[in-house]
Amino acid sequence: MKKKMVSALLTATMVCGMCVVPTVGVAAADDTITVGFSQVGAESDWRTANTESMKSTFSEENGYELIFDDAQQKQENQLTAIRNFIQQEVDYILLAPVTETGWDTVLQEAKDADIPVIIVDRMVDVSDDSLYTTWIGTDSLLEGRKAAEWLNAYTTAKGIDAKDVNIVDIQGTIGSTAQIGRSKGLEEGVDNYGWNLLAQQSGEFTQAKGQEVMESMLKQYDNINVVYCENDNEAFGAIDAIEAAGKTVGSDIANGEIMVMSSIQLMQV
Repeated sequence: MKKKMVSALLTATMVCGMCVVPTVGVAAADDTITVGFSQVGAESDWRTANTESMKSTFSEENGYELIFDDAQQKQENQLTAIRNFIQQEVDYILLAPVTETGWDTVLQEAKDADIPVIIVDRMVDVSDDSLYTTWIGTDSLLEGRKAAEWLNAYTTAKGIDAKDVNIVDIQGTIGSTAQIGRSKGLEEGVDNYGWNLLAQQSGEFTQAKGQEVMESMLKQYDNINVVYCENDNEAFGAIDAIEAAGKTVGSDIANGEIMVMSSIQLMQV
């Protein structure tokens, strides 16, 4: 049965950092598998690379027909896409959900149509886990916790008192798995280590919105010395805003510089 090819494919999937890089098996020439993929959008460089990876994996050469849909970061677009996939009687549905909630009804429709749904990258929060076949992604809460551990180790090594660490959090898309986990990881660090969390606001995982939020935060707070970003593109935007404001991006936070952290890279700029 042709559906076994995707099962084998996703069993062998490798998750590298935040990139989903499937290991490909080639189907027989007359055994094409139709896959409907609802992608969140193109909000970040990682997302663009993820889309290209999926397209190159689920290619005609590898025995697939890929029906790709860009949701432009709107859940309603994803709901429509999934229903279209069901009507087209695809063999599998891949879903990279914009947020965790609001999927029960449409996933039940896919289950009733006997179409397996595979969740990629972000997770869904549903009442019945049998509504999807599997989830392939990373632990965003662990990423947030590791970022907080790194910051604690750094400030401790530099002899910086916790009360002098003033953080703003440029969050991802509110309600997404990545945002929930990375925000919670930081919040736990704030509670554990006694830092000052001045503000949290969504940068929607984009460079433009990250810059806009950072500009606003700089006007509201004159003591920011750590910017915690929930993806790299937000960090790039934050750096642009800080430099445009005439401030210095760097690691010497005890002497006026502002450190910009990306939670998924565990790095300081």
